[in-house]
Amino acid sequence: MAVDKVFGIFGLGTFGSKVAKTLAQRGQTVITVDNNSDKIEKIKNDVTQAILLDSTDEDALNNAPLENIDTAIIGMGDEVEASILTTALLKKYGIPHIIARATSDIHEKVLKQVGASEVINIEIDEALRLSHQLTNPDLIDTMDLGENQQIVSITVPDSFVNSTLEELDLRNKYNLNVISIKRAETKIDEMGNPTTEHDTILPEPSTKLRANDIIVMAGSAESIDKIRGK
Repeated sequence: MAVDKVFGIFGLGTFGSKVAKTLAQRGQTVITVDNNSDKIEKIKNDVTQAILLDSTDEDALNNAPLENIDTAIIGMGDEVEASILTTALLKKYGIPHIIARATSDIHEKVLKQVGASEVINIEIDEALRLSHQLTNPDLIDTMDLGENQQIVSITVPDSFVNSTLEELDLRNKYNLNVISIKRAETKIDEMGNPTTEHDTILPEPSTKLRANDIIVMAGSAESIDKIRGK
């Protein structure tokens, strides 16, 4: 069950708006703040409260219900000065957790210095993800969990094809946990045309892996690299 928190979204560009709407759709209390009346008007029916004000103006922030916010998300990464000032002011007002969006290493460092609890560097993160995928064609997706732990989606290694999970014994041999398996299935649509869909299979010891299956698993980076032959 999701914990009900109050989220404050400052800056309603593409990033901020998407985060605000997604949180609201998941039943969270969302307060949005922006100095653009058109953006406030567009989102006001999707969130709990939409406030028109300049978050870089300390006097204006006195009129915002900051005392209710558990987590603030600074979405105006492209407006470097505004994001830094907003982060510093929210820290001054005692917001317990501040997540800010950065667009460069220097921007990230300054945000941390002025009070950001966490910084999302989308451009760098996506560049690393892309370069990693380009040099690892079997790697579909990866998520770092910290302390060298990852969740990854990989194309099933050739040596695994036609083996069951029980036979592979990945948990005991590599301390890897298979979370799910995505399997391509050819189906016929309403017009009689073949289409390819990916079904998600919950793993059982007797599940036999097929060529082109995608395995979603969790474990250490070293163990994952071992089964990928790295």
